[in-house]
Amino acid sequence: MIAWGAGWLGDAYLWVKALHVAFVIFWMAGLFMIPRFLVYWHPVPAGNPEALLWDERCRRLRRIILSPAMTVSWIAGLSLGFHLGWPPWLVVKFLFVLGLTGFHHWMIRMVQAFAAGQRPVSEKGLRLANEIPSLVTLAVAVLVIVQPSF
Repeated sequence: MIAWGAGWLGDAYLWVKALHVAFVIFWMAGLFMIPRFLVYWHPVPAGNPEALLWDERCRRLRRIILSPAMTVSWIAGLSLGFHLGWPPWLVVKFLFVLGLTGFHHWMIRMVQAFAAGQRPVSEKGLRLANEIPSLVTLAVAVLVIVQPSF
């Protein structure tokens, strides 16, 4: 295990790690919310005043929580990765985060499609998609805590 001050972050390591954890929590909160918002928006007819409210809610969620939290998570996470020298467990975690980032962007595209009156995914599909952040969180937590040597 690396001593806290040994990597390029030096004594800032624990501060960056705390920042990373906090912003990942914010990002995950948004990723849990947005598919649920789409489930509620799904039956609302396009052009309906309620549809406009769901559009605004989703856009605010993206602008205020999702995108900023993802950006800070990525910056802090990459900093930690370079500090630790990319052990194998962290490379696997990185692959899960890439997938989660893809999920994030897919959700943003779904919001745009819904705003245009399209419903490219069923309610059931959205409910299933809502489980993806949970599964990724579980996998990442195991990788970070157990740090398997592969």
